[in-house]
Amino acid sequence: MNQSSSMRSPIWTKSFNINFITNFAIYLSMYLLIVIIASYTKSEYHVSDSIAGLVSGLFIIGSLIGRFATGKYVNKVGPKTILLIGLIFLIITQLFYFIEGSLALLMFTRLINGIATGITTTATGTIAAYVTPNDRKSEGISLFSLSLVIGAAIGPFFGLLLINTFPIKLLFLICLVCGIVSFIISFFVNLDFKLETKAQTTPEHVKNKKFNINHYIAKEAVPVAIIMLISGLTYSSILTFLQFFAQEINLVTISSYFFIFYAIASLVTRPIAGRLMDQKNENVIAYPAFFFLIITFLTLSITNNGWLLILAGLFLGAGYGNISSCMQAIAIKVSPPAKYGIATSTYFIGLDLGLGFGPYVLGFITSSVSYAQLYGIMAIIVLITAIIYYFLHGRKAKEIASN
Repeated sequence: MNQSSSMRSPIWTKSFNINFITNFAIYLSMYLLIVIIASYTKSEYHVSDSIAGLVSGLFIIGSLIGRFATGKYVNKVGPKTILLIGLIFLIITQLFYFIEGSLALLMFTRLINGIATGITTTATGTIAAYVTPNDRKSEGISLFSLSLVIGAAIGPFFGLLLINTFPIKLLFLICLVCGIVSFIISFFVNLDFKLETKAQTTPEHVKNKKFNINHYIAKEAVPVAIIMLISGLTYSSILTFLQFFAQEINLVTISSYFFIFYAIASLVTRPIAGRLMDQKNENVIAYPAFFFLIITFLTLSITNNGWLLILAGLFLGAGYGNISSCMQAIAIKVSPPAKYGIATSTYFIGLDLGLGFGPYVLGFITSSVSYAQLYGIMAIIVLITAIIYYFLHGRKAKEIASN
């Protein structure tokens, strides 16, 4: 095989496609509920914004726990086995939503459902790194992460649309079906993966038989995890409070289309972004993405009509949509193949910390400022994040790309 043909190594293989669909279905389930669970909690249990945000965020905290626990065992058990185990757990936890009970039960269900989601998506992210050609790694990871973007767009769209017409149990049923379908099709993923043997884990591994943070966190991916923690916090302000903001400015109907336009912008920009990262370096995508995310929040802060809200959705797709895929690609790029699983876990741990604690923390802020003012504050935080990115990774990107 010559060099030119190797440059065209296929990305959309059978295993890549199945893994893509599985990841999409998992995130569809996640985002179908995440945009309506806070308002459901407020109306059903008459709690404050902060407590409603906590119920929403508990899912992400659970996801964080699942990722933290999974990263260490991916190489020992294998990502496909982890995925299948995680999907069984996911299906079981989704059944808990059908049990009517107290606020405490709902909080517990959100937590364990999050743990299951963390396990499964760490596995799908790791599988993506292995089934993507080495010479198209950034492009492949960028394309794979579209499964998250599409799920994150369609989920909120149908969640906000269906909750106004149907009982919430229909949404629970859709989530359950997604879990079952994902479990069935995941059996057909073919993965060339060698399990970590005892010979590979001695003598250094034996010496570190005690707790070692390096078994759970890839130090190479920590810088991008920090960036995703802050970016995730700003994004959580949209996930959790956009519906309340839309009610405040009388744009509830059009707000359900916000995430569709977010997905459209991501679908258009992601393939181009992935190729540019492979051909040049990640800074070519990261800095414009930060700019678009800042514009997103500035637009939201002055939104008073549907056109501005839709425009903010497009900016979000070009901004946050590319920041998330860019950072995931960097996490894989700076890590050796043996650490793909832990690196993927580390990236998502940062993201989950931001998405998980964001709604709870921001819930206290919304008691003092309007939602429009909150989004203005988020724009400033994103600007600070871009500066932090420069010092943690951006200034070294060219050197890493040339190695």
